[in-house]
Amino acid sequence: MTFRPRPLAGIALLTAASLGLAACGSDSGSGSGSGSTAGGGELTVYNAQHESLTQEWVDAFTTSTGIKVTVRNGSDTELSNQIMQEGAASPADVFLTENSPAMTQVENAGLFADVDQATLAQVPAQFRPSTGKWTGIAARSTVLVYDKRKVQENQLPASMLDLAKPEWKGRWAASPSGADFQAIVSALLELKGEAATNEWLTAMKTNAKIYKGNSTAMKAVNSGEVDTALIYHYYYYGDQAKTGENSGNVGTHYFKNQDPGAFVSVSGGGVLKSSKHAADAQKLLAFITGKSGQEVLEKGTSFEYAVASDVPSNPALVPLKDLQAPTVDPAKLNSATVTDLMTQAGLL
Repeated sequence: MTFRPRPLAGIALLTAASLGLAACGSDSGSGSGSGSTAGGGELTVYNAQHESLTQEWVDAFTTSTGIKVTVRNGSDTELSNQIMQEGAASPADVFLTENSPAMTQVENAGLFADVDQATLAQVPAQFRPSTGKWTGIAARSTVLVYDKRKVQENQLPASMLDLAKPEWKGRWAASPSGADFQAIVSALLELKGEAATNEWLTAMKTNAKIYKGNSTAMKAVNSGEVDTALIYHYYYYGDQAKTGENSGNVGTHYFKNQDPGAFVSVSGGGVLKSSKHAADAQKLLAFITGKSGQEVLEKGTSFEYAVASDVPSNPALVPLKDLQAPTVDPAKLNSATVTDLMTQAGLL
């Protein structure tokens, strides 16, 4: 599997997306999937998670229940915008994302049904919004990858906020157009406020080298193009699990200490209020957050964290409890303000 965050989709793409959606907001290829066995119901999932991960969930769910599932793939923001445009006429039954801000966008538009209490009970409170309108299904951690040949561990910044200092000018990379990075900024906004976020983004415009895609940013670190890059952890682990050709010279630095740079982003799942198959849609969400669904994360190659049903994460990963992540209510992550601030800073 490869991973690629997608840039924000323009409004002009939304109508076209309703007919045939673009590839998922990960570094995977385009395409869609469906369950293979016949059953009593049929669901449509708007999917902004990694395509191969969602397909594993869907295939296992169809095998277990006989319910057919059609998956339409796109990016977080593309699909959240489309759902809001479609409103009560949306054909989507379930919405799955990589990051929380797109979920809160749909929630704030009043388009989600309540998640069944039994499903919510499978997910610890820190991995779901306080509102109960959707739930966490997986998670990913912020990490600073660095060139081990050029930078020693004791030379790395203690806080993500330190990347705004003059000594880091030209020495770190990021992909600001992607939903992944914008979720990190959303957490910064919630934790430190608008003034501090604006100051950090303004410094980023001066200090950071901009790449399109987290994989590309990590590859630049590996090749010696730039000292460090702020990305999510699974890009590194996914490459290491294959050839390691884009991460062989790369180390991982976790900020910890409840720093904004220790943010753990929750991938979300929700049932649309307009779903014509609400009971089956709730079953899918229950399955993904249940033992069988979370074991797909534990045993598979997505390298995202399991967050529910007491299922451990892939053993290759740093345990969630050791990341010392800050507490952030996913329901409060604000994508609209973040894109406004990033645009004002000249990053979008």
